Amino acid sequence: MRRFAFVGGVAALLLAAAFWLLTMPERADPSMILNGPADVENGRLVFYAGGCASCHATPNQPNELLLGGGLNLPSPYGAFVAPNISPDPKAGIGNWTEEQFVTAVTKGTSPEGRHLYPAFPYTTYASAKPKDLHDLFAFMKTLPASSDVQPGHEIPLDFPIVRRGVGLWKLMNYEHRAPMDDSGDPVARGRYLIESLGHCAECHSPRDWTGGIVDSRRFAGGPNPNGKGKVPNITPGKGGIGEWNEEDIAFSLQDGSTPDGDVLGGEMARVVKNTAHLPDGDRQAMAAYLKTLTPIDSE
Repeated sequence: MRRFAFVGGVAALLLAAAFWLLTMPERADPSMILNGPADVENGRLVFYAGGCASCHATPNQPNELLLGGGLNLPSPYGAFVAPNISPDPKAGIGNWTEEQFVTAVTKGTSPEGRHLYPAFPYTTYASAKPKDLHDLFAFMKTLPASSDVQPGHEIPLDFPIVRRGVGLWKLMNYEHRAPMDDSGDPVARGRYLIESLGHCAECHSPRDWTGGIVDSRRFAGGPNPNGKGKVPNITPGKGGIGEWNEEDIAFSLQDGSTPDGDVLGGEMARVVKNTAHLPDGDRQAMAAYLKTLTPIDSE
């Protein structure tokens, strides 16, 4: 019995060590951290392309640039509460370094070295260009500070060991992507805006049992994470946007109108508030890329 207990104890220690090593939070590669002056205007466009205000703007107030957080995001795992990401040094990210910012955005690791829950779409932002992140950080420093302190996520099992276990989720669902190249033609630019900054697949794709995107039905829509209805199919397949032309798509991203005279509602209304700030060429590029997606029929 002592031998069995000893062997069991050693096995438990090895499993614990393996878990700890496999779930180690990552930091951003030094090549992702840039020095020198930033293009704040480009940072503003990156901010709107990334939809930062959609989640982090303080609810029920008119200033879309007051990023005090507080939006409640229901999910099957509990409710996530968007944090304060304003330049406030205590309640927000005013004391963050650029390395900490880029690490959070692309690796899902907090300045304290904890995994961030993937309600924050860092798996998609991981392919953002270093220059865009550099400019975005500079732009966010110019925004008004908010001293609002958010209560934290409303998740029944939000314990340190569970948070550490997000590292296992990352092993299954996080791709170590290189920054995307958005040069060459409008489709390349559109791909970057849709697949990286815009993180469109995060909402418009169904999820498997782990909470990861089902790649075979990427962009084909699925159940709304808040439990109310479905998120639309945005591929050219049946039930999607196959009958929309590029002008229809670009126009809907500007003012929310659809080809049949309806308007985009729900969470998409918040998205349009962001894409409306983009140049016409970017909205047209997004439309051009969406029309190249593999058609998938709605279920």
